[in-house]
Amino acid sequence: MSTSEPDRTDVAARLADAVGRINRRARSDSAALGYGIVSALATIEREGPLRPGDLSRLEVVTKPTMTRILTELEQRGFIEREADPRDGRAFMVHATPEGIAAVAAARSQRTGIVAELIAELPAEDVTAIAGALAALERVAQGERPQRAEAAQGTPTSDV
Repeated sequence: MSTSEPDRTDVAARLADAVGRINRRARSDSAALGYGIVSALATIEREGPLRPGDLSRLEVVTKPTMTRILTELEQRGFIEREADPRDGRAFMVHATPEGIAAVAAARSQRTGIVAELIAELPAEDVTAIAGALAALERVAQGERPQRAEAAQGTPTSDV
């Protein structure tokens, strides 16, 4: 019995469709914050402080879109501006305690919705999803393929 590698285009199409559907279902209509706003705020929390241009590149949105998002986040008290120590003409943004709490609440809500979506799956399906998570997280972060020794379980020097 021979095993062949799955068609990567088919895998990509099915993955994009499944992730898109899960994301749409995980977004609550009653959410106080839109998806783009939560995503930007989470990136600021994780990577900040950041310049707006750097944030727009990380979020893959235009600078005018990021300006609108930052204006809303600032009006809600979720971020604050600070002078860029490298360039006095520029500014950076960082999350406030209220912003950090808003990200935590949005994550908790999304996690609860996804937990409900997978609750009825058989244990084998949940195990299969769990087994794919490390690869999906690498794809989501835009990481390059692992070196051969990393794929074989040899530790790498990422520490």
